[in-house]
Amino acid sequence: MRDAALNALEAALRPGVEYADVRVVDQRERTLGTKNGKPSQVAESESLGMGVRVLAEGCWGFAATDDLSKAGIERAGTQAVAIARASALARIEPVKLAPEEAYQAVWMSPCLIDPFSLSVDTQLALLLAIDGELRRNPGITLAEAALTLRREHQVFASSIGSVIEQTRTFTGAGYEAYSFRDGELQKRSYPNSFGGQHQLKGWELVDELRLVENAARIAEEAVALHDAPLCPQGRFDLILDSSQLALQIHESIGHPIELDRVLGSEANYAGMSFLTLDQLDHLRYGSEIVNAVCDARLEHGPGLGTFAFDDEGVPAQCTPIIDNGRFTGYMTSRETAAAAGQSRSNGTMRAASWSRLPLIRMTNVSLLAGSHSLDEVFDADHGIYMETNKSWSIDDKRYQFQFGCEIAWEIRGGKRGRMLKNPIYSGITTEFWNACAAIANREHWTLWGVPNCGKGQPEQVIGTGHGASPARFRGIRIGAGSVE
Repeated sequence: MRDAALNALEAALRPGVEYADVRVVDQRERTLGTKNGKPSQVAESESLGMGVRVLAEGCWGFAATDDLSKAGIERAGTQAVAIARASALARIEPVKLAPEEAYQAVWMSPCLIDPFSLSVDTQLALLLAIDGELRRNPGITLAEAALTLRREHQVFASSIGSVIEQTRTFTGAGYEAYSFRDGELQKRSYPNSFGGQHQLKGWELVDELRLVENAARIAEEAVALHDAPLCPQGRFDLILDSSQLALQIHESIGHPIELDRVLGSEANYAGMSFLTLDQLDHLRYGSEIVNAVCDARLEHGPGLGTFAFDDEGVPAQCTPIIDNGRFTGYMTSRETAAAAGQSRSNGTMRAASWSRLPLIRMTNVSLLAGSHSLDEVFDADHGIYMETNKSWSIDDKRYQFQFGCEIAWEIRGGKRGRMLKNPIYSGITTEFWNACAAIANREHWTLWGVPNCGKGQPEQVIGTGHGASPARFRGIRIGAGSVE
C-alpha cells in the first residue's frame, strides 16, 4: 500500500500541479444481525482502492480507482489533473491552502481483542442469546440484535512530504425490543438506539456493554410503556440522559460548526448553518456552564471520530467550540481555515472511503463534564427525564428542532416517579443551551458513537463521537407524540 501511494503521488505531480495527496485505503467490515430467533443478516465485505487529489490552476481535481497496477495508478493521476484543469474554466477564486508540516508516522488504534478473530458462529450465538432473553417476556413482539465490526488501514502521502499510515478498528453492538398491543407499538433499545454503542475498540467493547444481562430489563420496559400515561404537555425542567444528549449535540452543535455549511458549499445536503462568521467569539451559545470541544485525539476517548491524522495529513487536535457558553470555534480544513481567521486547519477533513473526496466532518464533538452530582442534576421540583432517542427533526439552519425519546419518567422533588410514554421536546438551539442549569460530573460521562452521519453529494456516511453526561435544562417545551 505504501508503494502504491508513493507511485500514485509521483504520477499526479505533473507540470502546473501545486499540491497533490493520495489515500490508499483497505477496509474490512462484518455485519451480523438476528431477528426473532433467526439470523437476519450475515455479511462481510472488503474494499481496496485509492483516491488521488490534486490542486492545479487554483482548482481541485479528484479521481479514484481500485486498479492499483502501474497503468491504473497512471490513469487516476492523469484524470485528477484533467479534472482540476477543466474546473479552472469556471473558477471564481483560486483555492489557497493553509500551511502544514510534513509528517512521517505509523499509528494503530488500541484494540485488546481483534473482533475478526472470533468466528461468525460465536458472534451469532451471542446475538441469539440476547434475542432469547428479550423474547422470554411474552409481551415482546419483535426482537432484533446486531453487531458491526470494521477495520480500516490507510496510507496517506502528500507532495509536502508526509507519509502517514493509520489502522483503526471499530466495534458496534446493540439491540431493540418492540411490543405491539391494542394498535400501539412501543420500543426500547440498548445501549442506545440506531445500532447501539459504537467505539474505536475491539471485541472488549462487547464484553463491557453487558448486553445479555440488560436484556430482561429492556424487554420489561418496552412492555410496561403500554400502560404508562402519556407525557404531559407544557414547560418543565428537562433532564436528558447522556445518549439522547449526544444526539442533541450532534444536530445542534456538531453540524452547525462545520465551516463548509457556513460558507455555503454544503447547502444542497442537510442545509447550511445559523452560525455565520460574524458570530464567532460573540454569540452566547449556552449558559456559562456549557463547554464543548471538537477533539479527535485519543486522549479524549475511543470515539468514532478519533484518529492521529485527518485525511489531509493534519494532526488530531482539540478545538474549543463553546467556552463558558461563548461560541469560539468552527471545524475547518486547509482550504477554509483562513475564512475563520485561523492560520492552520484544525484537522477535521475525512472521507468515507477511498472513492470519495474528504469533507469537513465531525470528529468527537463533546459536551465537557460538569461539576454536579447526579442528585443535583435531578434536583427539579417538577421535571421530565427522557432516555434514548426515538426520532429527530431540525431545520436546514440547525436552529429549530424537535426530538422524541423512547421513554420518560416524571420527576417530583428530585425523585423519579411514574413512567411516561411518547415524550417529545422542542426548542431553538441557542435558547435550549442557554437553559442548561446542571451537567453531571465526569463519573457519568460517556463517549457515544453515531455511526450513520450522512453528508455530501454523493452521500458519505461516516461515524462521529459525542461525549456527554446527563444534564438538566430549565423551562423546555415538552409534550407527547402521537401513538405509533
